[in-house]
Amino acid sequence: MRIGQNPIKSVETIAPPSLVTVVVISYIPFLAGYYAEGLDILRLCLDSLQTNTKEDYDLLVFDNGSCEEVRNYLLKEQRQEHIQYLFLSERNIGKPQAWNIALAAARGEYVAYADSDVCFYPEWLTTSLKTLRNFPKVGMVTAMPILTPEKYSEETVKWVKKQKRLKSDHGKLFPWDDFWRHARSLGDSEEKARKFYEENSATKIHSKQGHYYVGAAHFQFTAPKAALLEVLPIPAERPMGRVRLLDEAMDKAGYLRLCTGKWYVQHLGNQVPMVYDLVAPLKFTAQKRKKNRRYSGIWRWPPLRRLLEFLYGWSFDRLHRSE
Repeated sequence: MRIGQNPIKSVETIAPPSLVTVVVISYIPFLAGYYAEGLDILRLCLDSLQTNTKEDYDLLVFDNGSCEEVRNYLLKEQRQEHIQYLFLSERNIGKPQAWNIALAAARGEYVAYADSDVCFYPEWLTTSLKTLRNFPKVGMVTAMPILTPEKYSEETVKWVKKQKRLKSDHGKLFPWDDFWRHARSLGDSEEKARKFYEENSATKIHSKQGHYYVGAAHFQFTAPKAALLEVLPIPAERPMGRVRLLDEAMDKAGYLRLCTGKWYVQHLGNQVPMVYDLVAPLKFTAQKRKKNRRYSGIWRWPPLRRLLEFLYGWSFDRLHRSE
């Protein structure tokens, strides 16, 4: 039995989506050890996005099974209308599967993706959209210079070689300082980074709008929604395994993969930087940085799990914080 009519029936229109949907995937299972500053990094990510994005956008956050403190923060951000779409997964379903859900659910014509440890600088979205519109059939644009193996961008390299009016160079053109600035945020040793740097060359494109490098990164990119739908779903076998499948799928589909020659975003890793180049003014400041040592009540799991997390956090601190 029904009493009356559903009032939503009287609504004639719904608000259209923004042109761009920004998608962020987070996973912070507890606030200790490797993840000790994870919540602070997430705050910096979303605060820098809000501060340094002048275009209209909708924000979709897919939380992949984080702890209660992180979920509470995200719910608060949604109540304050900073997050338009919030997905809270009960457990970690892996990054590829989270991609499949979140990227397909994005309503915008363009999707700007970022891991939750990415910091946004001014003009990041403006420059990304211009790049998508200035080149034909671009599938991914990363808003920072990045050196990647050419095997993930073979179609882009072929396209560049065919362009007689487009000036380009190939060789050891990528600045070491740019490469090392990013590589150390991945936890790589300088020896490992040097080896990769020496083994890989770059293709540099020169245009009236600036210079670009062939290649893109799956931790941050802007893409046409139509291009993503063409390559989704990504096979999901392991939580972090084979994330390169997205890069491979874009290349196989014939889409260009490019990155900007200047820094408009930055991968932070798992530690809050003490100096924020180009990021200020942000609500989140260095004074808010703190080392979290809350071990009890994490995940609301049994005491044995709390003890294991404590031991993990303690051993992580002993091994890494003293370096």
